[in-house]
Amino acid sequence: MIEQDILENQVNPVYLGIGSNLGNKINNIELAKSKLILNDIMIVKSSSYYESLSWPDNNNPKFYNVVVKVLTKLSPFELISVCKTIETSLGRKKRLRNAPRECDIDIIDFNRRKMKGELNLPHSRMHKRNFVLFPLFEIDKNWKHPVSKHSIKKLLLSLKNRDIRSIKQI
Repeated sequence: MIEQDILENQVNPVYLGIGSNLGNKINNIELAKSKLILNDIMIVKSSSYYESLSWPDNNNPKFYNVVVKVLTKLSPFELISVCKTIETSLGRKKRLRNAPRECDIDIIDFNRRKMKGELNLPHSRMHKRNFVLFPLFEIDKNWKHPVSKHSIKKLLLSLKNRDIRSIKQI
């Protein structure tokens, strides 16, 4: 029982990806960050903004993305619940998968934890996404993928040239 109490009260370092491609994108991301803080999630570091093409349809508005490192006592399921509530409060509605959205918050890495099922940790596609890898590299150049153990540098170098060329820091 004592071990469970310790685990429940542990402060976990977590990396979150926050993106927006509808409305005032920068304002949406800043509001999401403010709402994280209001939910006792402490932001330790935040990357610059990165602009990337919308996927899978490049004709949709471009995304602005950041990665933030946070500290939280929440469990992964409590944290994703808070993130979904924040997305909804910023105007996100149920739409087709990958449709444009006001706010998207993903758990990239939760204290190096590995989970499969209802919630996948680390994020199952993060290692292929320029809009996650570039801002993550900016805030933690020593980060390693919890499953593959590949360094962030190796993951960046494994991106396709078009993915490297199509993102810009703003």
